[in-house]
Amino acid sequence: MIDVTIENFEAEVIQASMTQPVLVDFWAPWCGPCKVIGPLLEKLEADYDGRFKLVKIDSDQEQQLAGAFGIRSIPTCILLMGGRPVDGFQGALPEGKIREFLDKHLPPAEDSPEELVAEEDEASQDPAARLEKLAQAAAAEPANDDARFDYVKALLLAGRLEDAKAAFEPVAARAGGVRRFDSLRHWIDALAFAAQSPDAGSLDARIAANKRDFDARLARARLLIAQRQWTQAMDELLEILMRDKAWSEDLARKTYVAILDIIEPPKPKVADGQIPPDDPTVATYRRRLSSVVLS
Repeated sequence: MIDVTIENFEAEVIQASMTQPVLVDFWAPWCGPCKVIGPLLEKLEADYDGRFKLVKIDSDQEQQLAGAFGIRSIPTCILLMGGRPVDGFQGALPEGKIREFLDKHLPPAEDSPEELVAEEDEASQDPAARLEKLAQAAAAEPANDDARFDYVKALLLAGRLEDAKAAFEPVAARAGGVRRFDSLRHWIDALAFAAQSPDAGSLDARIAANKRDFDARLARARLLIAQRQWTQAMDELLEILMRDKAWSEDLARKTYVAILDIIEPPKPKVADGQIPPDDPTVATYRRRLSSVVLS
């Protein structure tokens, strides 16, 4: 069991989960149920003999981490695999229930953690097969907006802009009324803008000379979107929003929301009564947007 803080979170949780499932126990010293489940989790870590790693985060001392994971009550346990949350549960569950939870996700005793990560990332290791599956889903259900969004997004991630435009064309007219399609349009527009080879240096110079040069800031954000530097793009858009929330018919906010739609991973499946964990980056930047827009 390891106590995790903001300083060692990246190494002990995110990087560690690339090769071994990591169970994060959010607790606090004053929490009675936490004192019940804590020793039980430590016992299970020993019983499972390296099949998962247990870390503890004091939610009072590490409020930034608790907020990033959307922790609403404690104890809350979240399992990370391959650098992302996959499932979680709340409350001091009995040992049998926790074993059921772990057994759903952990490799059998004879399998290595590396084999588990390989299975979890099978789709990403075979992008052509995944694209084919998404294409078939979109073709089989033309009215399924989620299938269309996933297919176009996958094409854009694969760098197949022209194919993405073709796949997006049947729903382009609906982009004004369907937010996720509008988000794809923002991404496609950003890629088209970047293809014109704008001078990033001149944009930086304009911003340095005038922090309210919102056209330059938006152009900079679009370049960052095209480069998939998502958080940097949102940071640039926040600079606009902090100075003028309604600039250019709310364009900065709409572009920011588009990025959140693009980067938000699918919610993992959880058992009845359990709350799927939020993606930490999406949760953090959603709160930043709310704090600026509502201020």
